[in-house]
This record gives sequence, C-alpha cells and structure tokens, in this order.
Amino acid sequence: MDRYKDIYPFKIKLSFQKIRDNFQKRLETESNPISKKYIQGILDYSESYPELFDGIEDYENLKPYEKQIKILLDDLFPDVLTHNEIKVATVPFRNKMFRKTKRFESILNAVPYEGFEFLPRNFNIEKDYILACIIILNTYYSYNIDFFRPEYYDVPDADGNLKNYRLFVNADFVELIPTENAVEITPKDVDELLNRHNDIDFWKEKFPPNSWIFKGFAILNLTDVTADNSISEIKTLLLNNNILSDSKAVTLKMASILKSIFRLPKLEFGFALFNDEKETFQLSHSNFIDSFILDSISDNGCREAFCHGAYKAIVDQHKYFSITDVNSYSEKNPGNKFADHLKSKGIQSVILAPVSKNNKLLAILELVSFSKNDLNNINATKLDDIVPYIAETVENYEQEKQNRIKAIIQSEYTSIHPSVEWKFEEEAEKLFYETSEESELKEIYFHDVYPLFGQIDIADSSTQRNSAIQNDLIHQLNKVLDIINSAFEAQPLPVYEQLGYRITDSLSHLSSGISASTEEKVEQLLRNDVLPVLKHIQTNVPNCEYLVDNYLDKIKPGNKTFHKNRDEFDETISRINSCMAGFIDLKQVEAQKLFPHYFDRYKTDGVEHNMYIGQSIVKDRNFNEVVLQNLRLWQITVMCEMENRFYEIQETKNFKLSSRSLILAFNNTLTIHYRMDEKHFDVDGSYNARYEIIKKRIDKSFVKNSEERVTSKGKLTIIYSQKETQYEYLKYINYLQRKQYLNEEVEILDVEDLQGVSGLKAIRVGILYHKGDSSEKRVTYESLIKSLN
Repeated sequence: MDRYKDIYPFKIKLSFQKIRDNFQKRLETESNPISKKYIQGILDYSESYPELFDGIEDYENLKPYEKQIKILLDDLFPDVLTHNEIKVATVPFRNKMFRKTKRFESILNAVPYEGFEFLPRNFNIEKDYILACIIILNTYYSYNIDFFRPEYYDVPDADGNLKNYRLFVNADFVELIPTENAVEITPKDVDELLNRHNDIDFWKEKFPPNSWIFKGFAILNLTDVTADNSISEIKTLLLNNNILSDSKAVTLKMASILKSIFRLPKLEFGFALFNDEKETFQLSHSNFIDSFILDSISDNGCREAFCHGAYKAIVDQHKYFSITDVNSYSEKNPGNKFADHLKSKGIQSVILAPVSKNNKLLAILELVSFSKNDLNNINATKLDDIVPYIAETVENYEQEKQNRIKAIIQSEYTSIHPSVEWKFEEEAEKLFYETSEESELKEIYFHDVYPLFGQIDIADSSTQRNSAIQNDLIHQLNKVLDIINSAFEAQPLPVYEQLGYRITDSLSHLSSGISASTEEKVEQLLRNDVLPVLKHIQTNVPNCEYLVDNYLDKIKPGNKTFHKNRDEFDETISRINSCMAGFIDLKQVEAQKLFPHYFDRYKTDGVEHNMYIGQSIVKDRNFNEVVLQNLRLWQITVMCEMENRFYEIQETKNFKLSSRSLILAFNNTLTIHYRMDEKHFDVDGSYNARYEIIKKRIDKSFVKNSEERVTSKGKLTIIYSQKETQYEYLKYINYLQRKQYLNEEVEILDVEDLQGVSGLKAIRVGILYHKGDSSEKRVTYESLIKSLN
C-alpha cells in the first residue's frame, strides 16, 4: 500500500516507455551491426511486457519483473562500473528503489542499525510537496523557476561515522500528465504561488493531491563528499562557535568531524595554547579539551616537550610534525616525557599541527591515534583548509580574553557602572571631536536620583578578631614557657628564671583581655628577648634541643601554627564577604532588568551597597515611582536572602559569626557627581552631604535614651525620617511576612540624635531563616544559632 498517497500532487505510474523510445531512436541511427542487433533484441523482448510501458501503479511488488527491468536498464547500470558508481533507479517521491549498483548496496548494507530510512538531510514533507509542484510548472508549463539546491544524504558506515553524499537527479525518463482533477494554472496563479512560497494549503489548492500522473522513473547519482562536507562543517562550526568555548557540544562536534576527515573512528584531539613571550604552553578555557603535551610536562615548558627536530618544525618553522610510530620515536629520544606519556596512553601515532597567524604561533592542535602509521605528514595536509579557521578562532578567543580582563579591571578597580557608561561615552565623544588643545572632560553629574543604601555587617568583628589573636599569643607563650622551664630544670640559670617570670606576667595580662598595643608588646618580647635565649638553649642544653628546633620550625615564614585562630578568623571573614558580594552581584543582574540604575558595593567587615535611581541615570526609558517601590522591595528581599546565605556559609566553620543588617530609606532626591581625581561617585552639595553623614554613623547608633544598638542580630533595621516612608515600608514588611521572609516581631524605634542630624526613626523586624532542605521550613535567629552551635 502506498503510504505517500494523498500527500503528493500526483499519482505514480512506474513506466519504462522513455527507455523504449530511446532504444527506438538509437536503432534508426545506429550503424554498428552488433549494437543494432542488441537494440533490436531489447525492443523485441519488450513487446512481451506492455505493462512495463503503459505504467505500473502497484510498484511496491516488482519481484515478477526483476529480470525484465534489469535487462532494460543494463545500459544505464553497466556491470563494469557497478563497484565504483553510487547509483540507484527509483520511483520518484516514493523512496522505492528497484535497481542499485553494488557500491550503493554495500553502503546501505553497512548501516549498523535497523530501521534506517534513506532520506535527504533535513527532509520536510511540505517542502517536498512544493518541490513536486515546481517540477510540474517547469516541465509541463515550461516555466523556468530556479529551485535547485544541493541535496545531501547522511548515511552511517559500519563504524558509526556519518558519511555524506551529494545527490544528482536524472529525470530524463519522466513524463507529467494532468488528470481531470488537475487545476489549470495561469500566470497570475504562478505570481501568487511564488509570493506565498511557504503557504502549503495554497499550493495544495492549485495542485490538489493525486491530480497529476507522474509516469516514468528517476535515477539518483550520488557522490561521496564526506571530506569536503566535513571541512565545510568545521568551517561553519568555527565561524559560529569558538573551539575554546566551554561547550561540550562544540568539542564533541569538532572531534566527530576530525574523525570523519581522517576516517579514523578512534581518533582523539587535544589543544594547547602557546604563549609566545614566555615560550610556554597553556590550557584552553574549555573544560572539555585536554592537551597531551601539557599532560606530560612540568611548568608548561616548551623545550621539555619536544626533541630538537620537533621544536624546530613546530615553534620555529610552523610546520606539521608527525610521529608515525611512537615506540620507535621513544627509543630514538630516550627520556622524552611527551613520548613516554603517549606510550603510557597506548597512543601509536601523532600529528602536531601549529596554529599560527601573521607568523606568530598561537596554539598547537594535537591529533592522536592508537595505531601506528594512521597519522603521518601525508594525511596531515588534510588540515590545510582547517588550521586557518582555527587560527581565527584562537585569535578571537585571545581578543575576547583581553576584553574580559579589561571588564574585570573595570568592575573591580573603577566605579563606572554599565548603567551609566552611556554618559561617559557621550562626554568622551564630545572630547574626541573638540579641536581646542585646552579641551578636557567635563564633570559628570546625575541630578534628582533616589539613593538606596544597605549593609550586612559582621557583629562584634573587632572583639572576635582580638579574641583570636589572644588565643594564638597565649598558645605561643605557653610553648615558650615550657621550653624555658625545661631549660631551667636542666641548668638553673637566673636568666631562665627571670624570662619565665616575664612570660608568666604577659600571660596574666593576656588572660584579662587584649588592647591595641598588646600584640606588638608580645611580639617584641618574643623577638628581642625570648629568641636569643632559645638559641642559647639550643646550643647549650642538649635535653631541650629538640623542643627549640620544633619551636623555631613553627615560627618560620609560611608556618601558621601560631596564627591558626586569627588566620581561620580572617579566612572566614574573607569567604563570607566574597560570597555576600558575589550573591548581591548576581542578584543585581535581576534588579537591572527591573530598571537600569547605578550600583556599587564595598567589602568591609561585611558588605555594603549603594544604589541610585532616577530619570537622569537612564538614556531612553521613563522613570516613575513604581520603579522605585519595586527596587525598595527587591532590596529588602535580597537583604533577607543575604542573611540566610551568611549563616549557610558558616555551617562547616569553627568560627560562628553573627551579622547585623541595615537599610537606609531616604525619601529625598540627591545629585551625585563623578569625582575625576578619586575615580568614584559621591553625593554633591551640602544638603546632600547629610545623607552621607547618616550612612557613615547610623550602624553604630543607639536606640534613643538607651544603651541598645539600633541594629540587632537576627533582625533587619530600616532607618528613615518621614512618616510616609514608615507606611510604605510597613506594607513591604507585611508582604514579606506572608512570604515568610520576616517574622511577626516588628518594632518602631526612635534613634539617638547624630551630629547635625535628628528626628530619625527605625523599623526593626525579625528575619526568618531557612533550615534544612525545604525552603518552607523557617526558624528564628535564636533557633538558628542554637542549631549551629
């Protein structure tokens, strides 16, 4: 049964009438008596099978006619070429094959799995229908619509590698006949058909299914273009993607294409970048591309990897270098780490292809095979068309790397935020076109912007750091005292006794606390008084020599034995700050989508951030107060999430630190000014300076008429001055309470007067923390600290 029925504009009648017509014409002109006798024999033979020429509609079962069809097509399928040509006779648009060359059969028989369907690449039934209609227009109506496009077939071979074949169609043996259901096509119809080239319903209206008869057969000729196609694919891959991008898909595609080009299913490739200035190799940015060279050498040394011949060919002359037999190469170059590494991997042949541009070596493409002679300088020439594109992509990678480095420098070391770059670009462009030698960049201002300030601060960080230093000094002094006491027992000299009293006195002072000068005094005691005595003991008290050696080893540069607590504290602070900064930077990407605004943040003993938003910040968008409200709500939400992250980071740490979080809600607009000398933004004007005073002093302030800090562990404090601000933020708090970011404990507090600033108030609300795997499980600060400890 025809599964393509009703999906094409014509019925098929398999007919060999055109073949017979061809034989009859040849008979009239043929002068060779042998050929003439052969042709007459074919024509006489064909008289017995009129159905083959009238047209067979049931072409699914042609077994009864196999012999007859073979005889009719022998001229088109000569046995002498059957093992060379890739050719098949087929029922057009039905994928029904009835005569194949031996080579074509071997290609299909080699497919390593069942159910393979021989169809063109990117086959689309609707486009195929339109193609059939265009054939009718060109053949029957004599139009000349150019529909030619290369058709390719992708067929897997026995090893699973995809082979590519280009199609050429011979339609000399086809006749098109309209049925009574065919629609007469007018020039106006053709115009409209071409304008509606993708409207399949319209094409079917003009060429209804089965309204034409397609009588005859077609011959498909195929050419193996695997190598050319692979090179084209690799060019496309490298033009659209960077081989060094961190993409597994790109790496796998690259490997697949190289295997196809070299016809080596087990071929592997590596890649090493080359630093021309340092003459060293470097790994690429990709996590999916390794290097066989770098795997085998230390310190990326170029000369260490290669013998003299390889170094000269690759680095000096930029020529391919191949090792056809790794075992033999290793014997000739004993001790060569690269060769030894290849042997250990079972690799037997190698091509090292230098990737260069403008006579500068950029990288090395490494091809390896597990059989000797697979790779050599002869087939290395297959890379000639590929390496220039790899050079282009490496150069692009280097440029992209430099751009990223510049971006990092700008991000880390300047305050020109992307949201305001446009303003700087405008001023720079103006300066570019200025002709006066006295021209200079104008000061940059942004007027009428709303400030948003927030910080998450580590509570009592100075006290905890002092405690860490105190414990380290006590530990060190006790170790020294043990040595002095042991020495005194062996040799009761007064100097040991006197030094022991001084150390004991220092320990007594340390146990009661630590001041700003304590650390320096203890360090002076250890350096100026203790160390000379210990060296004397080392030489003159044999029983204590080991103790002194052990101590001296622990105070060597790089040994952290007596700095363990303070180093662990500093590492904890650093890790918390980096995570907090990274977290809010990531969240900022979302906030910029709400509305572009200026943002910066600083690491102190915690992380603080500034945001400025207003019409003057943006170039081509309209600002309104709804945007400000969105960002204020975003800020509170992010501060709650940062508090959660703060404690999650510490779950595996010995130091358990606490935080205090603060938001300053300022309802008036400011002017900010980029200070060229200091390379950062600052508020401008004396009135605006009031905001900076509040920012600097508020986190250390107290609740009015009390000794209680306005910021508190486990709570978010929002500082404000106007009643409408209080109402606004209470709405946000109510919303976040329902979202279980905040608990029900809300305090409205008066803040002590600051220098030059009075009338400030504070909302203080408890934060809820995630506990366990479920974000629905929320606990208070007290419960969280209890579980951490």
